[in-house]
Amino acid sequence: METLTPAADAPDRNLALDLVRVTEAGALAAGRWVGRGDKNGADGVAVNAMRSLVNTVAMDGVVVIGEGEKDNAPMLYNGEHVGDGHGPECDVAVDPIDGTTLTAKSMPNSISVMAVAPRGAMYDPSAVFYMEKLVAGPEAADSVDIRLPVSENIAIVAKAKGIQVADVTVCLLDRPRHQHLVDEIRSTGARIKFITDGDIAGGIMAARPATGVDLLVGIGGTPEGIITACAMKAIGGVIQGRLTPKDDEERQQALDAGHDLDRVLSTDDLVSADDCFFVATGITDGELMQGVRYAGPVAYTESIVMRSRSGTIRKIFSEHRLSKLRAYSAVDYDQ
Repeated sequence: METLTPAADAPDRNLALDLVRVTEAGALAAGRWVGRGDKNGADGVAVNAMRSLVNTVAMDGVVVIGEGEKDNAPMLYNGEHVGDGHGPECDVAVDPIDGTTLTAKSMPNSISVMAVAPRGAMYDPSAVFYMEKLVAGPEAADSVDIRLPVSENIAIVAKAKGIQVADVTVCLLDRPRHQHLVDEIRSTGARIKFITDGDIAGGIMAARPATGVDLLVGIGGTPEGIITACAMKAIGGVIQGRLTPKDDEERQQALDAGHDLDRVLSTDDLVSADDCFFVATGITDGELMQGVRYAGPVAYTESIVMRSRSGTIRKIFSEHRLSKLRAYSAVDYDQ
């Protein structure tokens, strides 16, 4: 039998469990802040926890999507080197909390997220922070088109899934800018699932079975779109996007950087490699995963790990003995 040997510069399959330890750390730290009303405090402890763990991972990583310029972050910032400096050269995308407001208010679908791809594989949006997005699952991946009216894409998804239009549920961020989409979606008879934050989780729900969501549309964060693309590579779903500058200054920056603002960005445009990882751990309960559970000396987490090269998607349920974590971790999980 032929043995398949991964390219020397590709992320190794054994990276998966190391990566999930990183998102588990972020979720365990943030979990203590659920419902406290302090989204910045929650984000801060999640960043600290993830950074302390990510530097133990056997990779030569550079953060290309992190806390970034818009957050003035001192850690996990764009351009920071992470990992132990050995192993594959990787692009790293991290979102310690996708849905900080969801965490602060103890609302569903707050997750800790990380994605890894070979160096140079992740799209550089040149500081354009928002993009129009469409995400759908494998059934309709070859048929939907962001250039079509949302009503036509709903009909395409319904046909691909063998369901009625009235049974299609469309996920979108609850923002005034989406009122025209809301009106058009409702005119078809389809249903809407509003989310207040966290459109990485929303995009994954649109592509995964048994979540009650069939399609995601609307304008959200560009970094979140690139992270979602890593998951679509494994799921077989699709994300399409168009850069949407928030003002004239950002528009000019995009044009100066050579971006075509009419161009439809495909999954492959957002992440060009076929060997990438997507890892997420639940902070609060949601359709994708259960949130962190604390039971005295023990904490429980649920994570999802995807590898695009094999198309493998794993759910990982972990039991953490907090006394043992304290013994070797710099993170205080009791806060």
